[in-house]
Amino acid sequence: MLTPAFDLSQDPDFLTVAIRVPYARVSEFDVYFEGVDFKFYAKPYFLRLTLPGKIVENGSEQGSYDTDKGASEVSEGGVEDEDGEFDWEIEQSPYEEASEGALNPQYHYGFGNLRSGVFQRLQDELSDVIDIKDPDFTPAAERRQKRLAAELAKFDPDHYLADFFEDEAVEQVLKYNPWWIDVYSEMMASLGKSQEQENHAALVSFSEEEKYQLRKFVNKSYLLDKRAHRQVYYSLIDILLAYCYETRVTEGEKNVESAWNIRKLSPTLCWFETWTNVHEILVSFGRRVLCYPLYRHFKLVVKAYRDTIKILQLGKSAVLKCLLDVHKIFQENDPAYILNDLYISDYCVWIQKAKSKKLAALAEALKEVSLTKAQLGLDLETLEAAALLVQEEETAVEAARSVSRRQTPSSSSEASDSEEADSTTSSETEDSDSEQGELTGSESETADPLRGPSLEGGSALLIVDGGVCRNSATETSDGSPGKPPASSRALGGSGPLIEELGEHLNSTVQVSELKDSAAGR
Repeated sequence: MLTPAFDLSQDPDFLTVAIRVPYARVSEFDVYFEGVDFKFYAKPYFLRLTLPGKIVENGSEQGSYDTDKGASEVSEGGVEDEDGEFDWEIEQSPYEEASEGALNPQYHYGFGNLRSGVFQRLQDELSDVIDIKDPDFTPAAERRQKRLAAELAKFDPDHYLADFFEDEAVEQVLKYNPWWIDVYSEMMASLGKSQEQENHAALVSFSEEEKYQLRKFVNKSYLLDKRAHRQVYYSLIDILLAYCYETRVTEGEKNVESAWNIRKLSPTLCWFETWTNVHEILVSFGRRVLCYPLYRHFKLVVKAYRDTIKILQLGKSAVLKCLLDVHKIFQENDPAYILNDLYISDYCVWIQKAKSKKLAALAEALKEVSLTKAQLGLDLETLEAAALLVQEEETAVEAARSVSRRQTPSSSSEASDSEEADSTTSSETEDSDSEQGELTGSESETADPLRGPSLEGGSALLIVDGGVCRNSATETSDGSPGKPPASSRALGGSGPLIEELGEHLNSTVQVSELKDSAAGR
């Protein structure tokens, strides 16, 4: 907790405690007093006083808050004098204004770089709000170097590729149309009907809640030099880009992460970044979209870029409506509300007096800028090419496996058919051999009786030069063939015997042909 700067004063009727709390919420002041105790709490400030006398409670107590000075004033009944020494219950050191030299005034931040020295006393409280440490002592060049290093360390190729290949959710949010899309369409339709430049402020309407927000702002004038003026416009682009991304991915339904998304995607808000041109703003935003939020897709970068151009072309009213929404989101988030004091509240006041021509020129400057994946410095194209190559190889392997699975049952079927065919062929061959054997035996059995009694056991018929003779050679006692008798060598003069043998031979041939024919069928 921080001990705020305070001042005590007393007149005959009231004791006044003036407390300076520039970075506290107005709606969360807590004041307690009883007897000699006075306590004040407004995060991150806490003040406890033990007064020299009792506070008189008579119902006339009152309080006020000066937004210009960031000071709260509490007036109470007077203090009754009592004897005794003034004794603090805890040791507290009074607030002292630091000198300009001690604050390093060149290291400024906030709206128009008008703030410095804020984080010397609030560093512990704001560690969850900003990414940079000790901004009061960190020059702009070092801030940028640390930011770029942090982004490279945060970039996750697996997360990026997952959103790149599985982009169903991204495509869904890309179809969402925030409120400015319809208003922009109305503006373009009106421009198509009339060639004259019209005031499009009437196209943007404000709710009662937004009007109430506007009434709470204090009218201010800002003395900005040329460089600071340019930074205000550049940082406005950066904040609007982050807001457009958040509105689209949540489809207009804010959640507990909305404040985190906006401040994390805006280097202006979380790194107090300063800019020299429009292109580096777009590059920085693209890098952070691919490093930090839930949806990390380049299409979302392009969509937010186009949305920001539309808002700027719609004019001051549209920009103010967006800033009021950002202000509300931060105000409802602890401790992001401090960014309202540093940036957003001043933007809401300043934009109402900004020149419309300047915003139109800013929109044209943003429109002329192009952004590619290669410019982000994250090697996205190489990463995508490698991932696509791996995907193609996996697809080819899977296709080969699928073909193999389809061919395996076919090959088994063909092998089975081949085995069945071989079995059938073998069976047919065996049946044929068996039938042939049976046929041969049958032929033998049929031929023997047809030889008749005139053919003896060891004789054979010989057809020589159209004639038929009988060889009746006999075996010797040792089984070797012997020579036939001379009387049986020539049968040329035996006519009746030849005719008888011819008739028997024709009968044998006919029977054999009939059997062969039957076997073939």
